[in-house]
Parts: sequence; C-alpha cells; structure tokens
Amino acid sequence: MPAFLLIQTAFTGDVVLATAVAEKLHEAYPHSRIDIVVRKGNESLLKDHPFFVKVWVWEKQKNKLRHLFRLAQQIRRTRYTHVINLHRFASSGLLTVLSGAPDTRGFNKNPLSFLFRKKFPHVISLPGTQHPVHETMRNQSLIADLTGPAPALPRLYPSPADYAKAGTFVWRPYYVIAPASVWFTKQFPPEQWIKLVAALPADRDVFLIGGPGDHALAETIKNGSVGRAQNLCGQLSFLQSAALMQGAVMNYTNDSAPLHFCSATGAPVTAVFCSTVPAFGFGPLGPQSKVAEVEGLYCKPCGMHGYKACPEGHFRCALDLPINELL
Repeated sequence: MPAFLLIQTAFTGDVVLATAVAEKLHEAYPHSRIDIVVRKGNESLLKDHPFFVKVWVWEKQKNKLRHLFRLAQQIRRTRYTHVINLHRFASSGLLTVLSGAPDTRGFNKNPLSFLFRKKFPHVISLPGTQHPVHETMRNQSLIADLTGPAPALPRLYPSPADYAKAGTFVWRPYYVIAPASVWFTKQFPPEQWIKLVAALPADRDVFLIGGPGDHALAETIKNGSVGRAQNLCGQLSFLQSAALMQGAVMNYTNDSAPLHFCSATGAPVTAVFCSTVPAFGFGPLGPQSKVAEVEGLYCKPCGMHGYKACPEGHFRCALDLPINELL
C-alpha cells in the first residue's frame, strides 16, 4: 500500500492550496497513508483533517537546521513510498532527498531537484494569459501520472466546534473583511476598506478577521467606520475563521491566505489584487468569486510577491480602485 508524504513549508495560503493534492491522492488511493510537513503555526489548519494521518511540524524560527535534521530522521524511519515536494527551496529539497523514499518528486526550481527521482517544470503564467496555470494545477502536475490530470479543489474541514464558535458572533446576515497581508503592496489600504464598510448595506454586520498582529489595523478600520465594523482579529483560529467566512453574504480579501480559505470552503469572495495579478496562479476558485483590480497600469505587476512599499511611490494599484468595483 502506498504511503505519501507532502511537503509544503511555505505560507498559510500555500498549505491550503496543497490540500488539493491530498484530495486527489485520496480519491485515487482511498486506503493509502497521506502525511504532510508544514512550518510551525500552520498545523492548526489541518486539525482533524480526515485524510492526513500525521502532520509533521518543522520549527523554522529557532534552531532551524537542528530541527530539520531531526525531522528528516523521523521521516526516514516512517518509510514513505512517495515524497511529493510542493516547495521550491533547498531546505525542503533536503528533506525530500533524506527521506529515503523510492519515489521522490518536485519542481525543477528546487536547487536539489537533480537528486529527485522525478522533477517537473514550475510554470508561472504571464500577465494577460488567457488560461493561466493555477497553483493547484501546478501542484497536481507532480502527481498527474499517479492520479490522472484533472485537478481537485483544495478543501478545509472546520469541526462542529469551529462552526459553533463562529456562530456566537452571528445574529443577522453579515460580511467578512480580511484586511491584512504579510506584504504592504498586497494589502488594500485601511482608508479604502473604510470606504467599503460605508458602502455596504447598513442592516448587515461587518466582521474584520485576522491574527493578533492584525488587531491594530482592524481597529483603524473599525474606528474609521464609526464602530460599525466588529474587530475579531485574534479571536478566531484559522478553521473558525473559515467557518465564519463560509456563512458570509460576501467575503473581501487581499491576495492572501483568507482568499484561499474561501476557495477551500466554497465561500463567496471578492479578492482585491493590488500589486500582483491572478495570472500568477493564486486567484479564487469558488463558485461565487470575483477579482477586483486596477488594470492597465504600466507598473503592475511589480513582482511575484509584495513589497514593503510601492516601488514607484504612488500605490495606484490600490488607491485608484473604485469601491463600486467591489460591490
């Protein structure tokens, strides 16, 4: 019986999208073992996940290499038949090589991919591509020979307790805004979120979600909207946030992890793309999804990821977006 190990030690949204690979593997091999390696902090995304037997956690913030080699020893003892590396950096490549698995595979951009049994191209579509390659398609290209080419969708599994926690805030129809991003140029500015809150129907609630570190940003938006928005930052886990978003009339996100929470739960979403573009492969996948962005700027996109400040100094990709494009 095959035993699969997925490796995705990047950001939260990347782990959410990696769940699509588990969905596809479970569909093709329903009695197989499927495990995953994630960075510390992302393991709660997969709590009680029905397909993952083991979620390995790599502590990257302290004693990174020591933890990496200790983890590699544990993985090797588990004797996986297939190790599928969705990450493109040397650390994950080392885990792959040291796993001892007979079938190791990953992207050719990984510096250690020459030691993998199989390596595959990592294709990033250019802006304006008619049918861009989504990240889920890139990831599942690594297993297409094992499962077939049709990609599965990512999926999260909030528990009844997660839905109950989210439900304690709900009294009437509501909107959810996830205003933060790790990168400044991927984050819709607070003054723009304040305009959006003012434009939403007054007979519905507005919840601001995020981690504890996003609390101050959400307070700025809450105060600017005369207290109409409720600041829930730091009060909900990842899965509780996903449960809340699943019941919203509409969710508003940046090009960030909460966007993928919506894709993984079928929740409606309007995703604001400031400095990046959906063609890179991280657009929404749900049945009720929309992208809001300023098109035709000479400087957009300015890179694959975000920056700490607009390289051109004007941030028009965010400030020029009319609020009615989100409504």
